[in-house]
Amino acid sequence: MKIHQRIHSGERPYSCNVCKKSFGKWGTLQVHQRSHSGERPYSCDVCNKLFIQVSHLKTHQRIHSGEHPYSCDVCKKSFSERGTLKVHQRAHSGKHPYLCDICHKSFTAKEGLKRHLQIHSGERRYVSDVCNKSFHQQHNLKIHQRIHSGEHPYSCDVCHKSFTMKASLKLHLRIHSGECPYVCV
Repeated sequence: MKIHQRIHSGERPYSCNVCKKSFGKWGTLQVHQRSHSGERPYSCDVCNKLFIQVSHLKTHQRIHSGEHPYSCDVCKKSFSERGTLKVHQRAHSGKHPYLCDICHKSFTAKEGLKRHLQIHSGERRYVSDVCNKSFHQQHNLKIHQRIHSGEHPYSCDVCHKSFTMKASLKLHLRIHSGECPYVCV
């Protein structure tokens, strides 16, 4: 009961001796301290990746099992993590709680805002080892590298033409379907 009451009182009697962050439970402090010590006592029996918490291991194991226990009530898309579902549901609700202070563009996830801020900072951490072209996002570098490798992973089932980007294939498919989504006004 005493431990539960700390949730309401905000009392956090256990402090990390490294970073001074405080916790309401002794066990939570012990798990936190592994982030400083590097201790990772939980191991995946498939790929041997190590984890600080057993809950992180269980979430990771869904990669190998293909389990997606969290599904969206609106579109039925399923996810391996509850947090990913929560972020996805914001797309249906229209909520974009993460706002850029510079240009006021909003995002459904903190990671989206973080990637976006690299545009304003001019930071281009991802560099092609072939031509030295640099990118704000790792995803854009990955797509760019297909120019050098010749990889075209997206292929049309109708005419077998292939593309470096999924979006390009999607546009191409309109040729076969006759879809014309844009109307002149």
